[in-house]
Amino acid sequence: MDYPLTEQQHMLVASVRAFVEQELAPHEAEVDRTGEVADELGARIKSKALDMGFYAPNLPASVGGGGLDYKCLALMEREFGKTSYGLHGHAHRPSEILMACAGEQIEEYLTPCATGKKHEVFALTEPGAGSDIMSMQTKAVRDGEQFVINGKKHFISSPVIPDFAIVFAQTGVTETRRGERKLVTAFLVDAGTAGFSIDRGPTCAAQRAYPTWQLTFDRCRVHQSKILGEQHKGFELADQWLRMGRVWVAAGCCGKMERLLGLATAWAVERKQFGQSIGKFQGTSFKLADMAMDLKASDLLVMRAAEKADHDMMKNEDAAIAKLFASEAVGRAADSTIQIYGGMGLMEELPIERIWRDARLDRIWDGTSEIQRHIISRALLREAGG
Repeated sequence: MDYPLTEQQHMLVASVRAFVEQELAPHEAEVDRTGEVADELGARIKSKALDMGFYAPNLPASVGGGGLDYKCLALMEREFGKTSYGLHGHAHRPSEILMACAGEQIEEYLTPCATGKKHEVFALTEPGAGSDIMSMQTKAVRDGEQFVINGKKHFISSPVIPDFAIVFAQTGVTETRRGERKLVTAFLVDAGTAGFSIDRGPTCAAQRAYPTWQLTFDRCRVHQSKILGEQHKGFELADQWLRMGRVWVAAGCCGKMERLLGLATAWAVERKQFGQSIGKFQGTSFKLADMAMDLKASDLLVMRAAEKADHDMMKNEDAAIAKLFASEAVGRAADSTIQIYGGMGLMEELPIERIWRDARLDRIWDGTSEIQRHIISRALLREAGG
């Protein structure tokens, strides 16, 4: 990575890279083929991540996390992005939204997630409310000291069956200049709670070993003490998580691009056609140049966003620009690498077609490319008084 790093940051990158190469990468083809990470393998990855201090690096040391800054976290995500989410998901980075835990919630949810004793899911997306979060249909109606939750969530990603879910539900409406606006509250809902079921979601062509779950709430009762943060302030909490989540996706895209560029360059040198290496032909060499350019630009956008976040200066559009550019760039890189390899690029014996499939998801989750463009253009228009 062509970016100025401190000695400690170089050491962090080297350590995570070695962990990925030794503990994760050897299993990526098998878990992609089966669509599962065996319990024993997942437990081993988790144990080693805990031993090496890679688990919960985004949470403060005071609650058992690693206490790393955003720049270091971006460097870690970049290395983890080179392999399957299904594998490195076991070296867990809990949702930072859990920092909103208060009172008994800290010992019941936050600390166990930081120390690997519990695993959560972030349950926002619904069958009819993907990019349009305001179309959320899940409702929580107060009944004395309890709330009764009804609704469904889907595309909820987690490498394991969660111990609890951070569930976003409509808890009222308010009047604004543009009409009614839904008020949303976040709840901590334990697996096993009556009326709450967790089922395996549909199989995805990308990130096959990183399953999705469907959550169903049928008159599910939770006590008001399970509210995360403040009542009716769920969207504000979600926004905090989504912004950094987009930076992490972008960082992972950079890792994939670096891996693809290495594979493409090596093949361009090795492969001979018409009496010379195919890298001598502009049809190949210009693709390599574009890939290198995209990678460097993506790295700069990610690291700039992370640095601004460390100084509490990052805006929604900073994360959106990094995510949009890097996710579309990795798609171009994957396609170019397949083209350079020709037919071999689509063979399962090589990792390229798997990275190609996995990279396609990066333009969808944590906000589609269209949503990122909306965020960016809206910020520009607001600054211009529009």
